[in-house]
Amino acid sequence: MPRTTNTNADQQHASLERRFDTGWPGAISIAGRQLEVLRLTGASANRPAIVFLHEGLGSVSLWRDFPRRVVAATGCSALIYSRYGYGQSDVLNEPRKSDYMHREALDVLPELLAKCEIETPILFGHSDGASITLIHAGAGHDVAGVIVEAPHLFVEEISLKGAAQAALTYRTTDLPQKLARHHRDADKTFWGWHDIWISPEFRDWNIESSVASIRCPILAIQGEQDEYGSAAQVHAIATASPSQTSVRLLADCGHTPHRDQTAVVLERVASFINAL
Repeated sequence: MPRTTNTNADQQHASLERRFDTGWPGAISIAGRQLEVLRLTGASANRPAIVFLHEGLGSVSLWRDFPRRVVAATGCSALIYSRYGYGQSDVLNEPRKSDYMHREALDVLPELLAKCEIETPILFGHSDGASITLIHAGAGHDVAGVIVEAPHLFVEEISLKGAAQAALTYRTTDLPQKLARHHRDADKTFWGWHDIWISPEFRDWNIESSVASIRCPILAIQGEQDEYGSAAQVHAIATASPSQTSVRLLADCGHTPHRDQTAVVLERVASFINAL
Protein backbone atom coordinates (compact mmCIF):
# COMPACT_ATOMS: atom_id res chain seq x y z
CA MET A 1 0.00 0.00 0.00
CA PRO A 2 1.43 3.45 -0.89
CA ARG A 3 2.84 5.46 1.98
CA THR A 4 2.64 9.22 2.48
CA THR A 5 6.10 10.78 2.50
CA ASN A 6 7.21 12.96 5.38
CA THR A 7 7.35 16.01 3.10
CA ASN A 8 3.79 15.50 1.95
CA ALA A 9 2.65 14.90 5.53
CA ASP A 10 4.28 18.14 6.71
CA GLN A 11 2.63 20.09 3.89
CA GLN A 12 -0.73 18.46 4.64
CA HIS A 13 -0.51 19.27 8.36
CA ALA A 14 0.41 22.90 7.61
CA SER A 15 -2.64 23.18 5.39
CA LEU A 16 -4.84 21.57 8.04
CA GLU A 17 -3.57 23.98 10.70
CA ARG A 18 -4.71 26.91 8.56
CA ARG A 19 -8.21 25.44 8.32
CA PHE A 20 -8.61 24.53 11.99
CA ASP A 21 -10.97 27.37 12.93
CA THR A 22 -13.03 27.38 9.74
CA GLY A 23 -15.26 24.35 10.32
CA TRP A 24 -13.10 22.13 8.10
CA PRO A 25 -10.78 19.38 9.32
CA GLY A 26 -7.60 20.75 10.83
CA ALA A 27 -4.62 19.58 12.84
CA ILE A 28 -3.33 20.30 16.32
CA SER A 29 -0.10 19.31 18.04
CA ILE A 30 -0.69 17.18 21.15
CA ALA A 31 2.08 15.34 23.04
CA GLY A 32 4.45 16.00 20.16
CA ARG A 33 2.17 14.51 17.51
CA GLN A 34 -0.14 16.04 14.93
CA LEU A 35 -3.77 15.02 15.41
CA GLU A 36 -6.60 15.56 12.94
CA VAL A 37 -9.41 17.62 14.43
CA LEU A 38 -12.76 19.03 13.35
CA ARG A 39 -14.71 21.68 15.26
CA LEU A 40 -18.43 22.27 14.71
CA THR A 41 -20.20 25.34 16.07
CA GLY A 42 -23.61 24.85 17.67
CA ALA A 43 -26.44 27.32 18.05
CA SER A 44 -26.18 27.61 21.85
CA ALA A 45 -22.93 29.13 23.08
CA ASN A 46 -23.75 28.43 26.74
CA ARG A 47 -24.07 24.66 26.33
CA PRO A 48 -21.21 22.21 26.96
CA ALA A 49 -19.18 21.10 23.97
CA ILE A 50 -19.48 17.47 22.87
CA VAL A 51 -16.20 15.64 22.26
CA PHE A 52 -16.48 12.59 19.98
CA LEU A 53 -14.03 9.71 20.49
CA HIS A 54 -14.02 7.14 17.71
CA GLU A 55 -13.86 3.33 17.68
CA GLY A 56 -10.79 1.13 17.32
CA LEU A 57 -10.68 1.53 13.52
CA GLY A 58 -12.45 4.89 13.36
CA SER A 59 -11.48 8.44 12.45
CA VAL A 60 -12.98 11.89 12.00
CA SER A 61 -14.33 10.98 8.57
CA LEU A 62 -15.79 7.63 9.67
CA TRP A 63 -18.24 9.42 11.98
CA ARG A 64 -19.72 10.70 8.69
CA ASP A 65 -22.52 13.22 9.34
CA PHE A 66 -23.59 11.94 12.76
CA PRO A 67 -21.80 14.61 14.84
CA ARG A 68 -23.35 17.34 12.72
CA ARG A 69 -26.77 15.84 13.34
CA VAL A 70 -26.15 15.78 17.10
CA VAL A 71 -25.03 19.41 16.98
CA ALA A 72 -28.19 20.35 15.09
CA ALA A 73 -30.40 18.45 17.54
CA THR A 74 -28.82 19.82 20.72
CA GLY A 75 -27.36 23.24 19.91
CA CYS A 76 -24.02 22.12 21.38
CA SER A 77 -20.72 22.71 19.66
CA ALA A 78 -18.52 19.69 19.01
CA LEU A 79 -14.93 18.57 18.69
CA ILE A 80 -14.13 15.43 16.71
CA TYR A 81 -10.57 14.13 16.47
CA SER A 82 -8.59 11.20 15.12
CA ARG A 83 -6.27 9.64 17.66
CA TYR A 84 -2.60 8.99 16.96
CA GLY A 85 -2.37 6.29 14.30
CA TYR A 86 -5.81 7.01 12.85
CA GLY A 87 -7.35 9.12 10.11
CA GLN A 88 -5.08 11.94 8.97
CA SER A 89 -3.24 12.09 12.31
CA ASP A 90 0.39 11.01 12.51
CA VAL A 91 0.93 7.40 11.45
CA LEU A 92 1.47 4.78 14.15
CA ASN A 93 5.16 3.88 14.30
CA GLU A 94 5.33 1.40 17.17
CA PRO A 95 3.26 -1.47 18.62
CA ARG A 96 0.52 -0.39 21.00
CA LYS A 97 0.89 -1.28 24.67
CA SER A 98 -1.86 -2.64 26.88
CA ASP A 99 -2.28 0.74 28.59
CA TYR A 100 -2.84 2.65 25.33
CA MET A 101 -6.41 3.64 26.24
CA HIS A 102 -5.31 4.85 29.68
CA ARG A 103 -2.59 6.97 28.09
CA GLU A 104 -5.14 8.48 25.72
CA ALA A 105 -7.61 9.19 28.52
CA LEU A 106 -5.16 10.50 31.11
CA ASP A 107 -2.46 12.21 29.02
CA VAL A 108 -3.66 13.07 25.52
CA LEU A 109 -7.30 13.99 26.11
CA PRO A 110 -6.65 16.45 28.95
CA GLU A 111 -4.01 18.25 26.86
CA LEU A 112 -6.34 18.33 23.85
CA LEU A 113 -9.22 19.77 25.88
CA ALA A 114 -6.97 22.40 27.45
CA LYS A 115 -5.48 23.47 24.12
CA CYS A 116 -8.96 23.69 22.57
CA GLU A 117 -10.21 25.62 25.63
CA ILE A 118 -12.99 23.12 26.33
CA GLU A 119 -14.11 22.94 29.95
CA THR A 120 -16.61 20.44 31.39
CA PRO A 121 -17.37 18.64 28.10
CA ILE A 122 -19.91 15.99 27.26
CA LEU A 123 -17.91 12.97 26.10
CA PHE A 124 -19.34 10.71 23.38
CA GLY A 125 -17.26 7.57 22.91
CA HIS A 126 -17.71 4.58 20.62
CA SER A 127 -16.04 1.20 21.36
CA ASP A 128 -12.37 1.95 22.22
CA GLY A 129 -13.39 5.61 22.36
CA ALA A 130 -16.08 4.68 24.89
CA SER A 131 -13.49 2.98 27.09
CA ILE A 132 -11.25 6.05 26.89
CA THR A 133 -14.24 8.19 27.83
CA LEU A 134 -14.98 6.08 30.92
CA ILE A 135 -11.35 6.10 32.06
CA HIS A 136 -11.12 9.89 31.68
CA ALA A 137 -14.37 10.57 33.53
CA GLY A 138 -13.50 8.05 36.23
CA ALA A 139 -10.17 9.76 36.89
CA GLY A 140 -11.94 12.79 38.33
CA HIS A 141 -11.80 15.11 35.34
CA ASP A 142 -14.61 17.64 35.10
CA VAL A 143 -17.18 16.10 32.73
CA ALA A 144 -20.81 17.17 32.31
CA GLY A 145 -22.04 13.85 30.93
CA VAL A 146 -20.87 10.59 29.37
CA ILE A 147 -22.38 8.85 26.35
CA VAL A 148 -20.91 5.48 25.38
CA GLU A 149 -21.75 3.15 22.51
CA ALA A 150 -20.51 -0.46 22.51
CA PRO A 151 -18.11 0.19 25.42
CA HIS A 152 -15.41 -2.24 26.53
CA LEU A 153 -14.84 -2.61 30.27
CA PHE A 154 -13.13 -5.99 30.02
CA VAL A 155 -12.08 -8.48 27.36
CA GLU A 156 -14.68 -11.09 26.34
CA GLU A 157 -14.33 -14.14 24.11
CA ILE A 158 -16.71 -12.48 21.65
CA SER A 159 -14.24 -9.57 21.42
CA LEU A 160 -11.40 -11.92 20.53
CA LYS A 161 -13.53 -13.78 17.98
CA GLY A 162 -14.56 -10.46 16.46
CA ALA A 163 -10.93 -9.37 16.13
CA ALA A 164 -9.98 -12.72 14.54
CA GLN A 165 -12.83 -12.43 12.06
CA ALA A 166 -11.82 -8.85 11.27
CA ALA A 167 -8.27 -10.04 10.50
CA LEU A 168 -9.61 -12.67 8.10
CA THR A 169 -11.80 -10.07 6.43
CA TYR A 170 -8.85 -7.67 6.15
CA ARG A 171 -6.72 -10.36 4.47
CA THR A 172 -9.35 -11.66 2.05
CA THR A 173 -11.57 -8.74 1.02
CA ASP A 174 -11.30 -5.13 -0.09
CA LEU A 175 -11.39 -3.87 3.51
CA PRO A 176 -7.82 -2.47 3.20
CA GLN A 177 -8.91 -0.29 0.28
CA LYS A 178 -12.00 0.87 2.18
CA LEU A 179 -9.98 1.78 5.27
CA ALA A 180 -7.39 3.54 3.11
CA ARG A 181 -10.04 6.13 2.26
CA HIS A 182 -10.06 7.18 5.91
CA HIS A 183 -6.54 6.48 7.23
CA ARG A 184 -3.09 7.60 6.07
CA ASP A 185 -1.73 4.07 6.55
CA ALA A 186 -4.52 1.50 6.71
CA ASP A 187 -2.15 -1.42 7.40
CA LYS A 188 -0.61 0.19 10.46
CA THR A 189 -4.00 1.36 11.70
CA PHE A 190 -5.60 -2.06 11.37
CA TRP A 191 -2.81 -4.22 12.73
CA GLY A 192 -2.03 -1.74 15.50
CA TRP A 193 -5.58 -2.21 16.75
CA HIS A 194 -5.80 -5.95 16.09
CA ASP A 195 -2.46 -7.02 17.53
CA ILE A 196 -2.88 -5.46 20.96
CA TRP A 197 -6.42 -6.79 21.35
CA ILE A 198 -5.40 -10.41 20.71
CA SER A 199 -2.16 -10.21 22.72
CA PRO A 200 -1.89 -12.31 25.92
CA GLU A 201 -0.93 -9.20 27.91
CA PHE A 202 -4.31 -7.63 27.13
CA ARG A 203 -6.49 -10.49 28.39
CA ASP A 204 -6.64 -9.12 31.95
CA TRP A 205 -7.36 -5.53 30.90
CA ASN A 206 -10.28 -4.18 32.98
CA ILE A 207 -11.63 -0.69 33.74
CA GLU A 208 -14.61 -1.47 36.00
CA SER A 209 -12.92 0.39 38.87
CA SER A 210 -12.76 3.53 36.70
CA VAL A 211 -16.49 3.41 36.06
CA ALA A 212 -17.24 3.17 39.78
CA SER A 213 -15.59 6.57 40.25
CA ILE A 214 -17.67 8.46 37.66
CA ARG A 215 -19.84 11.18 39.19
CA CYS A 216 -21.77 12.46 36.18
CA PRO A 217 -24.78 11.03 34.28
CA ILE A 218 -24.05 8.19 31.87
CA LEU A 219 -25.97 6.99 28.81
CA ALA A 220 -24.80 3.51 27.76
CA ILE A 221 -25.96 2.13 24.39
CA GLN A 222 -25.39 -1.43 23.17
CA GLY A 223 -26.53 -3.28 20.07
CA GLU A 224 -27.94 -6.72 20.80
CA GLN A 225 -26.08 -8.10 17.76
CA ASP A 226 -22.74 -6.45 18.58
CA GLU A 227 -20.02 -8.71 17.19
CA TYR A 228 -17.34 -7.35 19.56
CA GLY A 229 -19.06 -7.32 22.95
CA SER A 230 -22.11 -8.48 24.88
CA ALA A 231 -24.67 -6.67 27.00
CA ALA A 232 -22.54 -7.61 30.01
CA GLN A 233 -20.45 -4.53 29.20
CA VAL A 234 -23.24 -1.97 29.66
CA HIS A 235 -24.74 -3.92 32.56
CA ALA A 236 -21.35 -3.64 34.28
CA ILE A 237 -21.59 0.14 33.95
CA ALA A 238 -25.04 0.13 35.54
CA THR A 239 -23.77 -2.10 38.34
CA ALA A 240 -20.76 0.09 39.03
CA SER A 241 -22.70 3.36 38.86
CA PRO A 242 -26.41 2.50 39.36
CA SER A 243 -27.72 5.97 40.23
CA GLN A 244 -26.00 7.63 37.29
CA THR A 245 -26.53 5.21 34.40
CA SER A 246 -29.24 4.83 31.78
CA VAL A 247 -28.83 1.68 29.66
CA ARG A 248 -30.33 1.27 26.20
CA LEU A 249 -30.18 -2.12 24.45
CA LEU A 250 -31.08 -1.89 20.77
CA ALA A 251 -32.49 -4.75 18.69
CA ASP A 252 -31.36 -5.25 15.09
CA CYS A 253 -28.18 -3.40 15.94
CA GLY A 254 -24.51 -4.34 15.73
CA HIS A 255 -21.31 -2.70 16.90
CA THR A 256 -22.13 0.77 15.52
CA PRO A 257 -25.49 1.89 16.93
CA HIS A 258 -25.28 5.43 15.51
CA ARG A 259 -25.11 3.87 12.04
CA ASP A 260 -27.41 0.86 12.50
CA GLN A 261 -30.15 2.68 14.45
CA THR A 262 -29.40 6.32 13.67
CA ALA A 263 -32.81 7.83 14.44
CA VAL A 264 -33.18 5.99 17.75
CA VAL A 265 -29.66 6.84 18.91
CA LEU A 266 -30.00 10.47 17.86
CA GLU A 267 -33.24 10.81 19.82
CA ARG A 268 -31.76 9.15 22.93
CA VAL A 269 -28.62 11.25 22.76
CA ALA A 270 -30.52 14.51 22.27
CA SER A 271 -32.87 13.71 25.18
CA PHE A 272 -29.94 12.85 27.43
CA ILE A 273 -28.03 16.02 26.58
CA ASN A 274 -31.07 18.28 26.81
CA ALA A 275 -31.77 16.92 30.30
CA LEU A 276 -28.28 17.72 31.63
